[in-house]
Amino acid sequence: MNGGYQRMCEEFVLSNGLRVVAEYIPHFPSVSVGLWIGAGSMFETKEESGLSHFVEHMLFKSTENRTTREIAVEMDALGGQVNAFTSKECTCYYAKVIAEHLDRAMSLLSDLLLCAKMDEEEFERERGVILEEIAMGEDTPEDLVYDLLAEAYFGDHPLARPILGTHEQIASVTRQALMAFRKKHYRPDNTVLAIAGQFDLEQFKAMAERYLGAWRAEGETHMPEPVNGCSGEVRRRKKDIEQVHICLAYPGVAQDSEDLYPLTVMNNLFGGGMSSRLFQHIREDMGAAYSVYSYPSTYANCGTMTIYAGTSPELAQDVIDALHHEIQRLMEDGVTDEEFAMAKDQLKVSYVLGLESSSSRMSSIGRSMLMRGRAIDPDDVVKKIEAVTKADVEHVIQSVLTKPCAASVVGRNVDQLKVL
Repeated sequence: MNGGYQRMCEEFVLSNGLRVVAEYIPHFPSVSVGLWIGAGSMFETKEESGLSHFVEHMLFKSTENRTTREIAVEMDALGGQVNAFTSKECTCYYAKVIAEHLDRAMSLLSDLLLCAKMDEEEFERERGVILEEIAMGEDTPEDLVYDLLAEAYFGDHPLARPILGTHEQIASVTRQALMAFRKKHYRPDNTVLAIAGQFDLEQFKAMAERYLGAWRAEGETHMPEPVNGCSGEVRRRKKDIEQVHICLAYPGVAQDSEDLYPLTVMNNLFGGGMSSRLFQHIREDMGAAYSVYSYPSTYANCGTMTIYAGTSPELAQDVIDALHHEIQRLMEDGVTDEEFAMAKDQLKVSYVLGLESSSSRMSSIGRSMLMRGRAIDPDDVVKKIEAVTKADVEHVIQSVLTKPCAASVVGRNVDQLKVL
């Protein structure tokens, strides 16, 4: 990490309590800035399902200062990226631009955040757009199987609910409910402003205060209950499609867990790439799937380890059996020195390469500040990866894969499959 990766990361707080994390990287030609809001599906009540995502859509409509068309024209004129996304744990509005356009990007983002009109006519139009987005997800089996897996794993917890909400919920929600949700969650003390790349720190401090310092808090955020564990269910959805989509989920680790990096190393060798066990056995040896992989997900107080495969209806049971066989083999035989060393090195290299864009650095420090209350130092991450031992990985294998598992399947004849 010492090979020329110059970095200066600073944290400060605006006069209204909004936290800012700034990472100056002089050799980057771009600058990325993002507003991270503690509003995602895990913070929604059942009656609020899908509202984090709905608010995100509405903020790109007209504001007190710009029409919807003017917003779109300005986004294109900036020439970089201006967009947003909603996840289970946050909503982010971001821009990646050349350094000289930073002030314009901040002007646009702050206008979207603070001055959106959210009028009734645009609300109704956007309701239709989101209902189409939900329908598209229903027609995308890989998205559907993940939504069903969340239901099977998390049960009644907010993490079980889809980020987009359900058709019934979005079709019936009122503009007043959307406004109330925004008021409750969109507050400076529930927001992080993150920036990374080439910029003048003192100028940015003044800019942040000018655009966002007058924002005042209203409402109180709803905090989700802790996740007690996997519900251990199987969810099935019959669809007349060419493939059967299969997902398994085991309890993983929380984002601050000491087991995070051992679990990630384990995932790399098990299903994280082309040399992984799942890929080599199920795709290369069996020729039974084009896509087969695994990945860990982490949240504030829980996590999951997910395994996915897509295959033909004729081979679906064979693939399910092969997944369980590989899980059992990993638990019984552990890992070899060679695959452990390769997986660990692969993790370190992919992490370091991921530092090579201002947007990835902004995302890392912004999300970390919002969810953990501090920005992650890349050198510390590399040290933690390097400190992982083979014994750590084998401990994680036993602690994760011996716990109850949830599953979902989508496709033809799924009622006949023995999944767990």
